[in-house]
Amino acid sequence: MTETFLDGKVSVAQPETGFRSGLDAVMLAAAVPAVSGQSALELGAGAGTASLCLMARVPGLAVSGIERDESLVDLARRNAAANHADCSFVAADIFALPQELKRDFDQVFANPPFHGEGQLSHDERRVAALMDEGKLSDWLKLGLQRTVSGGFFTAILRADRLNEALAALPEKGACAFPLWPRAGEVPKRVIVQVRKASRAPFVLLPGLVLHREDGSWTPEADAVLRRGNALALSGAHL
Repeated sequence: MTETFLDGKVSVAQPETGFRSGLDAVMLAAAVPAVSGQSALELGAGAGTASLCLMARVPGLAVSGIERDESLVDLARRNAAANHADCSFVAADIFALPQELKRDFDQVFANPPFHGEGQLSHDERRVAALMDEGKLSDWLKLGLQRTVSGGFFTAILRADRLNEALAALPEKGACAFPLWPRAGEVPKRVIVQVRKASRAPFVLLPGLVLHREDGSWTPEADAVLRRGNALALSGAHL
């Protein structure tokens, strides 16, 4: 199954069954404050959607992705070739980084598994993608560890796990950016970003409302999802 993102600028082949990337990957890519010439690492890259959306917005990045599912890595590599994107994807567990990735990056980003124990699926590949095995804090700590001093670690999470995430991250240099389904509704997703070694206090940002009352995208969400605009998080905690 092939899907397009950013109004057709990015084309991604995804598995017929199991977890498939969508809005979360696009929003994650939009939140990474990368500039041309930097290095970036995606933890749990899947079929490469977030990395490819990031590269479409910021040409000239050196992007690497790591994913433990070898079939998804194969898809990601083919997707990179189809999109003429010069990025590399490695098949490995993020907690056993290969030697070439045991270094620090200007930008590290991740869409970690969302669910803890007790939330099951009959699809084994979907379970592997979504169940965190109690390691959410480990994902976040590893992401920050692999970020250069002054660089940014960015992750998109279930909003009800924000407290858990903040407990695993530094008190300084962090911000949270909720994604509201509609105005007045409880957020389902939140983007967390940390600037490593920053001394700025934590900031809870206004976030982004995704849908109008009629179900259509708000102009602000449409600008991100179709036109590839960035989400401005980093200015709040420089």
